[in-house]
Amino acid sequence: MRERIEALAHRPIAATEKGFGVIAASQLVSAATLAAQHPPALGSDLIMPLLLLRDSALRHNARAMADWCTSAGVRLAPHGKTTMAPQLFARQLAAGAWGITAATISQAQVYRAFGVDRVLIANELTDRAGIRWLATELTADPEWECYAYVDSIAGVGLLDEALRAAAASRPLPVLVELGFPGGRTGCRSVAEALVVAAAVSQAPTLSLAGVAGFEGGLGTDASQSTLDAVAAFCAQLRTLTRQLPGEPAVSSRPPAPGELPPPGQPPPGQPPLGQPPPGQPVQAPPGGSWILSVGGSAYFDVVVRELTAAEEPAPTVVLRSGCYLTHDHGEYATIGPDARQRGPELIPALELWAPVLSCPEPGLALACAGRRDVSFDKGLPVPLRVRRPDGELLPADQMTVTRLDDQHAYLRLPAGAELAPGDLVCLGISHPCTTFDKWRVIPVVDDDYRVIDAVHTFF
Repeated sequence: MRERIEALAHRPIAATEKGFGVIAASQLVSAATLAAQHPPALGSDLIMPLLLLRDSALRHNARAMADWCTSAGVRLAPHGKTTMAPQLFARQLAAGAWGITAATISQAQVYRAFGVDRVLIANELTDRAGIRWLATELTADPEWECYAYVDSIAGVGLLDEALRAAAASRPLPVLVELGFPGGRTGCRSVAEALVVAAAVSQAPTLSLAGVAGFEGGLGTDASQSTLDAVAAFCAQLRTLTRQLPGEPAVSSRPPAPGELPPPGQPPPGQPPLGQPPPGQPVQAPPGGSWILSVGGSAYFDVVVRELTAAEEPAPTVVLRSGCYLTHDHGEYATIGPDARQRGPELIPALELWAPVLSCPEPGLALACAGRRDVSFDKGLPVPLRVRRPDGELLPADQMTVTRLDDQHAYLRLPAGAELAPGDLVCLGISHPCTTFDKWRVIPVVDDDYRVIDAVHTFF
């Protein structure tokens, strides 16, 4: 993976990429050259609007989440669909992540192309071409680990048939997904899930590895009723895990240097990256434990509290939270564990800088940033700062974005506040998942807003 990330750092950034139309037209530009030159991100040759990643926040969040998971005795397979950025996957794995989660075969193919050794596909697989690719990969590389979901007898049959047709050389470990009425995929009851688990046990190309669920669809706030619903769902997951038939599937792949061992293998003599230093307790799951994978980015504190309650045998809890790495100024800042002071302290890492285009009437300014640049599905951008053409920075107190067009943000200004064409407005985002997919190359800046890297995305 290190070699492939290094090669990506030297990939030329085209002048057709948003923000790079001037600088990349005059010279060869790559993440490596930007790291060497440290050009200013603001007031330079980079074109606005421009999405930026703050390096200090990325580093802080990666370490804070890793330390929190270690302290809680759980493992982390962050959802890669949030960023689809292999350079950020590498940061997460280096901080001790157990693997990277995908939602589709296409995403898993990107992960494989950049050397991710353990992939959790948090979805049911029904596309035969995709299953055929998966079977080929399982056969080609006996040390590569991949997990997937099942939630029906029909799905088990389809997956088993497709893997047999593709002559997979070893079984695919699967997790039985439990859902809830009105939710997305997943069996609607523990009893139904146990029937599916029994079917997995009879399928020669599959092996039962544990249980999965997604609690994020139970609410959109941090009300007590939502938190109670999440806790109740976790109780069902515990019940299902206790009643699974047979023994857990155990991977034969040895852990790579610096990572936690797969379930069923003892931890190495020295604590890996992301674990406490010698002398501090390490909460490692027992050998041969079931995997219990849950946890979006909004309620993972409740999930960990409920799923790590003392019981024998304890499952290996694997969180799939993905948005922690960049956090946000909207949804997760409002309803996530950090807001409840029950999780790691996280720092927003994404900022969208946009120039003011027009101030056509009192109290209104139009900035050049819109739905093509930033998420709007779970809250509008949040004005943070204003930068004058001379470099002066001012707080954007009480300014609000009230509407987005494709390429315009409507800024409502409080009495006495003034903006002028050419000012830059820094916007915080809500919901990182639908901001990353609008940018193929994102500059990474230090705290002085000098570019020190560039992240490529693969949506």
